[in-house]
Amino acid sequence: MERLISVSVINKVSIWAITPGGLTIGQKLLKSLHDSVFFISANIADELLFSESSNIADDVCLDRIVIFEKLSEMFQEQFMRYDAHICIFSTGIAVRMAAPLISSKLTDPAIVVVDDRAFHAISLLSGHLGGANELTVEVAQITGASPVITTATDINRLPSIDMVAKRLNLLIENPEMIKKVNMAFLQGKRVMLIDPFNLLASYIPEQFRYKELSDAGDAVTVLCSDTDIDIERTKTLLLRPPSLVAGMGCNRGTARSELMEILISTFKEQNLSIKSLAAIATTSLKQDEAGLIELAHELGKPIRFYDKDELNSVETIENPSEMVEKHIGVKSVCEAAAILATQNGVLIVPKIKKGNATLAVARITVKNQV
Repeated sequence: MERLISVSVINKVSIWAITPGGLTIGQKLLKSLHDSVFFISANIADELLFSESSNIADDVCLDRIVIFEKLSEMFQEQFMRYDAHICIFSTGIAVRMAAPLISSKLTDPAIVVVDDRAFHAISLLSGHLGGANELTVEVAQITGASPVITTATDINRLPSIDMVAKRLNLLIENPEMIKKVNMAFLQGKRVMLIDPFNLLASYIPEQFRYKELSDAGDAVTVLCSDTDIDIERTKTLLLRPPSLVAGMGCNRGTARSELMEILISTFKEQNLSIKSLAAIATTSLKQDEAGLIELAHELGKPIRFYDKDELNSVETIENPSEMVEKHIGVKSVCEAAAILATQNGVLIVPKIKKGNATLAVARITVKNQV
């Protein structure tokens, strides 16, 4: 399953301390970062839990404390369970522990290193997509440390295409192109934007983008679209907005594989990118439909369920069904559900019926993305 860059938000943070100085700093962070857990070496745990000077002994914070015996083993066990790790010890220790565990800038958690006097807070890993740069600034504000950020676009105050994608909740289809786009910005070169939703222009200054495709020549291209067009992918960064909703209906007991087939084949036939699928929508009568539930789980997408009155409130149905109305009391399931889930967006694929399933696709107004 591919990770959405956005919106990717830091929800769970671990804080690690192995020294008395780290213990003091970690207490400040624990109290300020509400979705955090404090991992403390057993060697210093008594100082926190039983010292008269400790100011953390309240039920809420104690529930968020974990005592460990061996740092490397506990860190390895917890590495992928958190969105970010704040390591209050040397950079060398953090590097040695994390090195065998990291795999991709799309999935690696953020790592911020703080020395145990809180002189510096260093963004060590996943600065952009993982949110380490932003977390470093927040940690510095809490502790009084000086933030250390080394990503080239940030220190040169240039746009960073991966941060733009994250901010706009865009899926990056080919992340290997990120460095080519950002390098163009660092070299003062322009890129060509193909941006039918006009999402990117306000984040990329005019001096870094061509206005006309005819002027771009061999420049790197950034495509932000939910459609698949014929373009040179080795020179193009593909960004996918979550702008499409698939309204679906099916006979009872329809298999996940059949539902997947109609979804994938229709998107391909209509030149739509499945990576821009934001949600599946259907009638509330299908809340226990195993095939639909399994389909949504496999795709990692939510299902929106609508009752009879909601479905019948839609006035822009193109293909009402007398049979559906006779059996469940609504004129439409797939078209109406898709339109509702896009907050009255545009129906771009009217109802298609294949086998035991029906499908319609609507496009979300970008500002109303679900």
